[in-house]
Amino acid sequence: MSNSATEILVSACIRFLQAYPPFDRMEGEALRFLAEHVRLAHYPRSALILSSEMGVARALYIMQRGRVRVKAGAGLAHSEHSPTNLGPGQCFAIAALMAQRPTSSAYTAAEDVFCYELPASDFFTLTQKSTVFNLFCTQYIADLLKQSQQQLQLQLAQRAGEQRTMNSPLASIVKREPVSVGLAASIRQVVELMAASHLGSMVIVDDLQQPVGIFTLSDVLKRIVLPGTSLDQPISTVMSPVLQTLPMAANAHDAALAMAMHGIRHVLAVDEGGRLKGVISERDLFKLQGAGLRQIRHAIDAASSLEVLQHARADVRQLSLTMLTEGVGAQEITQFISTLNDTVTRRIIELNLDRHDLYGIDWAWLSFGSEGRDEQTFTTDQDNGIVYICTDIMDRELTQLRFLEFARDVNADLDQCGFPLCKGNIMASNPDLCLTLEEWEERFARWVRTPEPQALLNATIFFDFRPLYGRFNLAHRLRLSLLRQTRGNPLFLRMLAQNALAVSPPLGRIRDFVTGSDPDHPGTIDLKKYGVRLFTDAARVFALAHDVEATNTVQRLKRAAAVMNISSDDLAASLEGFNFIQLLRLRHQHFEQEHGRAGDNLIRPEELNEIERRILKEAFRQARKLQARLKLDYQL
Repeated sequence: MSNSATEILVSACIRFLQAYPPFDRMEGEALRFLAEHVRLAHYPRSALILSSEMGVARALYIMQRGRVRVKAGAGLAHSEHSPTNLGPGQCFAIAALMAQRPTSSAYTAAEDVFCYELPASDFFTLTQKSTVFNLFCTQYIADLLKQSQQQLQLQLAQRAGEQRTMNSPLASIVKREPVSVGLAASIRQVVELMAASHLGSMVIVDDLQQPVGIFTLSDVLKRIVLPGTSLDQPISTVMSPVLQTLPMAANAHDAALAMAMHGIRHVLAVDEGGRLKGVISERDLFKLQGAGLRQIRHAIDAASSLEVLQHARADVRQLSLTMLTEGVGAQEITQFISTLNDTVTRRIIELNLDRHDLYGIDWAWLSFGSEGRDEQTFTTDQDNGIVYICTDIMDRELTQLRFLEFARDVNADLDQCGFPLCKGNIMASNPDLCLTLEEWEERFARWVRTPEPQALLNATIFFDFRPLYGRFNLAHRLRLSLLRQTRGNPLFLRMLAQNALAVSPPLGRIRDFVTGSDPDHPGTIDLKKYGVRLFTDAARVFALAHDVEATNTVQRLKRAAAVMNISSDDLAASLEGFNFIQLLRLRHQHFEQEHGRAGDNLIRPEELNEIERRILKEAFRQARKLQARLKLDYQL
């Protein structure tokens, strides 16, 4: 074909493209590149243009004339972002091209179709040449992410809907056989039975098992202790008469109304014959209604015992699930969990300070790891330490001993409240983690000066520290000291970057994902080690290299991006990828614990739907970009 004929075709292509977004905003040089590298293809009616069976997508398709029918693959729901028909100016196979995989949908010509086809290699060149087109593709992936989040939300909402609500009949709320005694039982027998069964109340029944009275812990003081009532008297002399019973078919709303109207804390559920079948407490109804943030925070702040804090931890989990079902983002949920976990920890510290004399000492309780980054999920253990000031007039060994005794009690109480003891002994009760400010500074300086493997591992844990209680200024001074040390030691930063590159995104050249070889968990990917870590390790290096005091991964990336010339689009894509992985972790951990298993981070890619697999692969590609930046900055 002559040059003049070629130019006519290129010009015609440009004029056509300029009538449709995003090509109408594309840079002139990039638009011409596109027009010069496409070929016009014809597909007759009913012809199959593209499908998953054709293998990895080889080209971008831009409709020029006609109509294409789209049939979504398994697990892919249509939305405004995935139309069932395509017409002139519309594109397809973008996601498949970017992920270098087969398409998930089938594209068939509904009538005679003409479309421009851009080879894959030229497609990637175009994304480099055109900011407009690059943004268009990035937003396309973001739209898919929204679809995936909507599907996750729908799944969780469905599960939440299956759980009990205030419309639930009492029969579904009563989970165990009621404990009761007869009228002839002595007060001593009843109190001993309540203590042994951990009950706050006891129902008294007649010979027909019909409730006739109730005795509660609050009755012990005013009806037995203060009057000096003999414990050998029958319980009938101190019980309260039963006023409120409800049939098993009544619902939770009925029980709540009865409690409110009569100022009582328990309602008795009975069968058709009036026989006792269960006890409904205020606590049971509180669980059904779902605790709000304010109520949980108030309960924690006012807690006077570990039992109250244990209940609060369960409420934190339930409210977190509610947030998942309502579509709240992973970043907000993990920070919410971390914030309320912080509040529980502070209250436990306060309760223990009543038994330990630390008056007059400047100190702070530090959190490390995921808690230090405000990124805790449903499954978390303890990572904490203590920093304090030891003046010249204080005995160093005696002061540390006082802190260690205090820390042992706090660590034990945290364990009782659902924060397991750290298997690696990263806890404040470890003498190596209960140090003066000067000792912490020297330890950090030694790790920075000598970045051997163990020092680098320590840096990934302890450099993500945050104060939870005490003198926060001590943590601030420690942070400034750390930044001074790392800023002046490029070798340490280079070694830390190299350590961050030791784990690669689990992307395969043939398969979409590379799964682990652990015989106990075949076909799985550890989303903490091979997902979240990729982002947190890169963000840590960026933060230490650019004097960013934040420990949260999202905040580190945002603040570092401002001084590293990372584009807003690339930053947004990285954050979306990180948050999507966190969302998958939260969902997986919830489902695991719901089935009585210890929540882990091991997901099976084949169990994800097509959108989830697609977005997970894109998230790993974003992690790979961050690692590429580390390689470039430190010539690795």
